[in-house]
Amino acid sequence: MSTSIRVAIIGGGLAGASLIHALIKFSHLDVHIFESASAFKEAGMAIGIARNAQASLELIGPSAAQCLERAGAVPMKGVRFMLAQGPGVGTVADEVDDVTQGQRLTSIVHRVPLLQELLADIPRERMHASKKLQSIDQNGSVCLHFTDGTTHECDIVVGADGVHSTVRKLVLGENDPTATPQNSGSWFLMTLQPFDKAQASLGKDLVNLEDAREYGWAGENTFLMHNILSGGELVQFAVASRDKLPESGSIEGWQRTVSAEEIKKLYKDWPPHLNKAINELLCTQPEHQAFYLWDHPKAKSYVSGAICITGDAAHSMTPWQGSGGGMSIEDSLILSALLGRSKTPVEALSALQVYDQIRRPRTQRIVESSRAIGTVLMGGDSEMGLEPEKLKSFMSRWDFIIDLDVKKHRDEALQMMEASLKDVTTV
Repeated sequence: MSTSIRVAIIGGGLAGASLIHALIKFSHLDVHIFESASAFKEAGMAIGIARNAQASLELIGPSAAQCLERAGAVPMKGVRFMLAQGPGVGTVADEVDDVTQGQRLTSIVHRVPLLQELLADIPRERMHASKKLQSIDQNGSVCLHFTDGTTHECDIVVGADGVHSTVRKLVLGENDPTATPQNSGSWFLMTLQPFDKAQASLGKDLVNLEDAREYGWAGENTFLMHNILSGGELVQFAVASRDKLPESGSIEGWQRTVSAEEIKKLYKDWPPHLNKAINELLCTQPEHQAFYLWDHPKAKSYVSGAICITGDAAHSMTPWQGSGGGMSIEDSLILSALLGRSKTPVEALSALQVYDQIRRPRTQRIVESSRAIGTVLMGGDSEMGLEPEKLKSFMSRWDFIIDLDVKKHRDEALQMMEASLKDVTTV
């Protein structure tokens, strides 16, 4: 017979929302989610939910899979890696499509409606806004202390509080150098444009709902990406570049101002049709706020006692392989399967250990891979440069991410937990 297990999720973004959506169906889990902001909301770029993450949603349950469609996700028929500079300017360096692969690739969805759909059926009494975590006591049961003076007792704490994670510092220790993220030096500037306006600017060949594809254009220290979302109503248009690191070796600050003149200078040698689109879609206002791209160094563990971290709190990654959101969803599948299998708070502790063992190697590999991909996409790889011949099989670098057998991954986690619990009972 199962004993009630009290689970507290810190953070109401995609990682926390997908986890509570996955956990709420287990009647023996008393789950609550706490968000530091005054409301549960998301911000930032639209995200790609590739087939591995879509399979994870389906395994979580039909309601989770339906969230993607209801949020206006647009399935991409293909992804094209284009050259905007160098000897192959204007050509397709590499591409993948759903027909050739015989299976779905990825869908583009805005974070805001996806979050809303994931939380739509969660009982309101399980959701707590304006709750900023201050500290955690682990004397006997776990007690969360919030800055407003309130407390909450639980058995398990899941930190899903993003790249700025407070819980990560509690898991690893405040002075652990891997407890804080590192600035990659690259920045991203994104705008959402009405479909008709983006199509008029980029052309019908590049913006076509009937043949929806994601495009990534590589240049010299420059990058452009565009894709379709919100059921075909919007186009995400994003540019990126990399700043030179100062002598200190690191860049402080989470944002930087990018002027229209700086954008024009960065992209002045790009093909005329792309230069025109950048001017029309980004340079009609004097300046924008861009976001630096951060990622996490390898942590020694995602778990400490009854506390674990998930999503960006565990493995914040740069967006070059479009996998941050997908890894949060995979985390939620694995963690929910393990906690759902747990019959007591003691067994739930074993669940956290197995979660760490199975998820940390995969997610940390993607953090490192994405960092390297970013260098290639902005022409900074010393061996490949922007040479078409050397970039022919570039898209295969995504295979280990999207071709994961997610059901097997989940089943291996459950088998590891069974073995762990068996070892405990035989001691």
